[in-house]
Amino acid sequence: MRKIILITSFGILLLTSCSTPAKMSDAYGGMYSERPLSILIMPPINRTTNVDAKEYFHSTLNVPLANAGYYVVPSFMSMEILKRESAYDAELFLSSPLTKFQEVFQADIAIFTIIHKWSKSYSVVRVEVEYILKSTKTNEILYSRRGEVNFNTSVSAGAGALLDIALTAVNTAATKYVDVARVTNMYTFKDLPTGKYSPSFGVDGQKPAGKKVFKVALNAGSH
Repeated sequence: MRKIILITSFGILLLTSCSTPAKMSDAYGGMYSERPLSILIMPPINRTTNVDAKEYFHSTLNVPLANAGYYVVPSFMSMEILKRESAYDAELFLSSPLTKFQEVFQADIAIFTIIHKWSKSYSVVRVEVEYILKSTKTNEILYSRRGEVNFNTSVSAGAGALLDIALTAVNTAATKYVDVARVTNMYTFKDLPTGKYSPSFGVDGQKPAGKKVFKVALNAGSH
């Protein structure tokens, strides 16, 4: 009986320890050891049939990264240079040395965004996006997250189910998909260790890290 109690107690302890979120400094140790200052936004990699998804995400990445305390290489400038140098297809550089980007843009990190899914029903826009931040000095992945976001567009007018369905369909069709990308980016980067230009720089390492792979329901009011 004693052995059973000991085993059971150990099992409870193991389950408890597994459910405890890792600290930010443990989950993203490279961000704290390298202390990067500047980020280059690579052209997003679009693996969906929505041809505009790449632009939605590229145009909305700079604000949450800057708000997190990093200098973001101006995307309009970097995009022109990348196109001119035949580097518009970021997938070619996912597994390649990134030292050239450090030399040209003085960027400490290159961020790759991979759009895996983009679909919609009458009330939900579903996206699945992967974010990979790689050091331009060591080529190591310093930060990565992958999330499935269900963006809710439903409307309740309180005037009956049929009217609600009609209004929801109209609202879904009129949704600015750039808002979907913006909210998705903002939610994901809540988990990003802050940079030098944030008051939280260097002191957020003890905070619990979010899940590397997540699924969440959001709407236009989410932050």
